[in-house]
Amino acid sequence: MASEALIDSDLHDLQLLNKGKVRDVYATSDPNLLLFVASDRISAYDVILRNGVPDKGKVLTKISLFWFDKLKHVIPTHFVTANIDEMPEEVRKYKEILEGRAMLVKKAKVVPLEAIVRGYLAGSGWAEYKKSGTVHGIPLPPGMVESQKLPEPLFTPSTKAEQGQHDENISPERAASIIGQELYSKVERAALQLYKEAADFALTKGLILADTKFEFGLIPAADGSGDELILVDELLTPDSSRYWPAASYAPGGPQPSFDKQYLRDWLTKVGFRKGLESGPEGKEGQGWLMDQSVVEGTRKRYLEALEMLTGSGL
Repeated sequence: MASEALIDSDLHDLQLLNKGKVRDVYATSDPNLLLFVASDRISAYDVILRNGVPDKGKVLTKISLFWFDKLKHVIPTHFVTANIDEMPEEVRKYKEILEGRAMLVKKAKVVPLEAIVRGYLAGSGWAEYKKSGTVHGIPLPPGMVESQKLPEPLFTPSTKAEQGQHDENISPERAASIIGQELYSKVERAALQLYKEAADFALTKGLILADTKFEFGLIPAADGSGDELILVDELLTPDSSRYWPAASYAPGGPQPSFDKQYLRDWLTKVGFRKGLESGPEGKEGQGWLMDQSVVEGTRKRYLEALEMLTGSGL
């Protein structure tokens, strides 16, 4: 039986630094460490739904921890510990709320790009290809169909928008101009390697990793030689990735998925379009409320992804 969804973490004695679409970020008594709490909030099309998906934050945390460990040879990460007993004293008293959904992480200067890697033609990439034969301005072979595997995985960055705004797909050239060519090259190289290794592993578990979004940050290098690039935020979860069942893969249309697509499809069906982020009533709306069947369907898909990838549930 699922527990109630945790919409807000409300750790009253800690300083809340940021409330994102899913994560609440708190300061700790160590100026170099932050507390990341994965709530059960869920968003689609930059809309945060009023009701959450029970245990979703725990699923995201467990999948991220799995991938942090599996891919740690590619690039260092911000992860320090998920053991509440190893966290600063002021955090430990919230153990009952935080167990299974919190991580202590290194404080980093976030690179202002969404580092998206696409291995298949889907989502906004497919929408652009139909219009212009390109993805993020990158030309692709003619005659490709929806969900087709790309000749090579593509690094297709987008801007990192403020909450409530839409990320904007941009060309590699524009991305490099925003963060500098040297840093861009490091981010691109790391993102492509992370994607390729994760996609190869996922396939052995019966999952196609169609695309994913990474986030990177900079911390002072241990040897004092400048900044070190690290992986931040979550990693390869159903919130940041498109996972398809390999057994039923059939290019030429949309695929069943273990991610937010189920929710996106429902939102579209009930009338969501850009401009209605605040709810079906428009700007004065109170937000969108998921039907219970959508909550349960989304939860089921997230749990299936966890079990297929890691071999265990919650």
